[in-house]
Amino acid sequence: MQVIRHSPDTLRDALITTERPLKELYEKYSPAEKQLLSEAFRPSSSLFSPIIIESSDDWIPSHPESAETFQKFYHKPQRCVPTAKRKTIYVQTIGPFGDSSAHTQEYIGWLKGYCQAFFHGLPVKVQGPIPISETGCAFRINDSTQNLQIHAGDLLRYLKKGKPADAFCVVGATMIDLYPRDSWNFVFGLASATEGTGIFSFARYDDDFYSNSYKGRVKKTKELIQGNYSVFKGYYTPQITSTLLLRSCKTLTHEIGHMFGISHCQWLHCVMQGSNHLEESDRRPLQLCPICLRKLQCAIGFNITDRYRIEHSISNQAERVMSGSHFIMKK
Repeated sequence: MQVIRHSPDTLRDALITTERPLKELYEKYSPAEKQLLSEAFRPSSSLFSPIIIESSDDWIPSHPESAETFQKFYHKPQRCVPTAKRKTIYVQTIGPFGDSSAHTQEYIGWLKGYCQAFFHGLPVKVQGPIPISETGCAFRINDSTQNLQIHAGDLLRYLKKGKPADAFCVVGATMIDLYPRDSWNFVFGLASATEGTGIFSFARYDDDFYSNSYKGRVKKTKELIQGNYSVFKGYYTPQITSTLLLRSCKTLTHEIGHMFGISHCQWLHCVMQGSNHLEESDRRPLQLCPICLRKLQCAIGFNITDRYRIEHSISNQAERVMSGSHFIMKK
């Protein structure tokens, strides 16, 4: 196990920066906003903790990336800012969700509410579901897990073509497993900040996904014909549980965060940390660290304390759901 613990001075420079105009922007925050952000470089903070690396299979050891300060984010060409005419976040559901329309609507309602709290000040609209066949995507059977997968790149192209005029971004959500290219085993999600599109799957968030008894396995003798989507008719998708809900909220906000141009976080425990596997994804918190929070605030313009109060409240509700106090959707 490795703990990534930056010094208070390093975190202060990453948050406030050494560039005078950006320091002056920081000084415009209210005392309450600055107090919250300053928790980033307070060693004894109870709100934000250092990043813990459990193994060499975790994201940071596997994908060396330079840490992105607020200053780097502010000047990067890929930084995206909503406008008055293009500020709506669209969530497009693709394929079946859960085992009943009532469960699906409750689940989507939670996702929408959490997304609105997280991206405070931007409207969120949920569309769908649309059938897999409508996307025209390629598909395959995974050699290792024997489950059906759909091509993430094809889905991004489909979403781009149908992107509404008032959209800041369109994010597709599906219960079918994804793969980005033939040489990859799978991907949890994929996003294009330049196009304002993203796609993510919750298939592997089912606790039984990797078991031999997983109902989504397809017989090895099954022959697939590209363009014949009948294989998806009646195909098993995971039941919606509270655990799957919490994992969904993390993935949704993480992927949309990339739409704003925010890179993977390497400063503190943060929902924008990358993840290579489900265990690492589960270790991520629901919240942004102060450095990534300032990046998002710079793009949207919300009051940090107002946003934190609302987002923290709904995060606590989601945490209680996962703790087992109750299930939103019972099996």
